[in-house]
Amino acid sequence: MADNGTEGDANKRLSNAIYGTPKINPDEQRHYLGTFRERVALTMTVQQLKSDQYLDAFGKDLSQRDEVNDTVLINGNLEQDVLSPYIRMATMHAVSFTIKNDPQYKTGDDDLALVITAKTAIDMNPVDVAKKYPDQSQTNNQNTHAAKKPNLWHRLFKS
Repeated sequence: MADNGTEGDANKRLSNAIYGTPKINPDEQRHYLGTFRERVALTMTVQQLKSDQYLDAFGKDLSQRDEVNDTVLINGNLEQDVLSPYIRMATMHAVSFTIKNDPQYKTGDDDLALVITAKTAIDMNPVDVAKKYPDQSQTNNQNTHAAKKPNLWHRLFKS
């Protein structure tokens, strides 16, 4: 009896039913909140998002994007008060956003909290907000140092 490949198709269908449809680069998709690296325009870690020093850089990057083809992916496992300024900024720039609440998206300081992604491959480098906008972090660090008041010891023993 000749084999038409129907037995192979049946095995493939059965394994897909048991294990689910195979994914391409599942670790990469998990890291970039469900998308591929080649589609990513900007990323922010949880630590960068909580520091609020890159909010202006996020808005600047959104203003350079195509609103129709871009989406902001947000790690929904973070607190709402941390996410709300970024959601507001995305809404202000008319860019759609998706909040990802899956437990596979972690909330450690080095995990991604926010990803600006395109529908097709754009292959941008760098994508990390600190590397893409280094002047933004330096400006904010200078502002925080300038805003600090001298403590009691500095005022008493001013030389």
